[in-house]
Amino acid sequence: MKQILAVILSVSAIVTAGHAAAQSNYPEKPIRIIVGFPPGGPSDIVARLLGQKLAESLGKSVLVENVPGAAGNIGADRVAKAAPDGYTLGLPNEAQIVINPSLYKLPYDPVKDFAPITQVVVSAQVLVVHPSLPAKNVRELVALAKARPSELTFASGGSGNQVHLAGELLKSMAGIDISHIPYKGVALAIPDLLGGRVTMMFSPISVALPLVREKRLRALAVTSLRRSPTVPELPTMDESGFRGFETTPWFGLLAPATTPATIVRKLHLETVKVLALADVRVKFADLGMDVIGNSPDEFAAAIRSEIPKWAKLIKESGIKAD
Repeated sequence: MKQILAVILSVSAIVTAGHAAAQSNYPEKPIRIIVGFPPGGPSDIVARLLGQKLAESLGKSVLVENVPGAAGNIGADRVAKAAPDGYTLGLPNEAQIVINPSLYKLPYDPVKDFAPITQVVVSAQVLVVHPSLPAKNVRELVALAKARPSELTFASGGSGNQVHLAGELLKSMAGIDISHIPYKGVALAIPDLLGGRVTMMFSPISVALPLVREKRLRALAVTSLRRSPTVPELPTMDESGFRGFETTPWFGLLAPATTPATIVRKLHLETVKVLALADVRVKFADLGMDVIGNSPDEFAAAIRSEIPKWAKLIKESGIKAD
């Protein structure tokens, strides 16, 4: 019996040593970052820029794999069910992790099934209106909406996304009656906004800014609590009288739950190092994005706090997924 026990302990020690060595030598092969949307979108752009820089830093290839479908839920589920060895990561947007739980029956748990690494970047939205609208700021826009109930409209890229929720948050906080007009993507909403067929939209800065500079749209405010470095002249919604108004879509790096802490720590340190590079910050700034690079614990806390926030708004607004 003693001999059998000795053999078991010996095998266990060898396996443990093997796991420890694998973790200390990580990464030994290419890493995949799964994006839940098609190529060319914001999540894909962030993942490819980050992946390129991580590959240079880690000395191993970092490949981006697009797994689109079901509002990003298929890609997120692929990450949740991957081997927790650090070789399959996910770069979801905010909606996949903290908004979709209130809109869909998800095959994954956004809190229990992932090991947060860091929030990578955040992108404020900007409230824009057609130039013909007699409103030069948010207060004037709200006054106009109250004087003309049910007449003003706001566009979005689809029911339940961040652009839609920003409009619903304004409706709730301002107590105004404006009608939601959903499109199949923000890009498809722009022509009607430029033509004056819809009144306003909370748009990603990168989409709206060129049109604002051409004076084809008028920008009223940004949705971050601090002014955006990209458009520092614009006030925040908070400064415009709506205390605490914040809708800032973020993109974060996650691993499957139970990924060894040593690997999560290494990925965090390498990612933060990459995000500190001047050229990376400039490239993200050009896209209207600000670098975050917070700790795994801070990222986890943000996820836990945002899920009930959006659940409350979605329930009160009666929002349904497309």
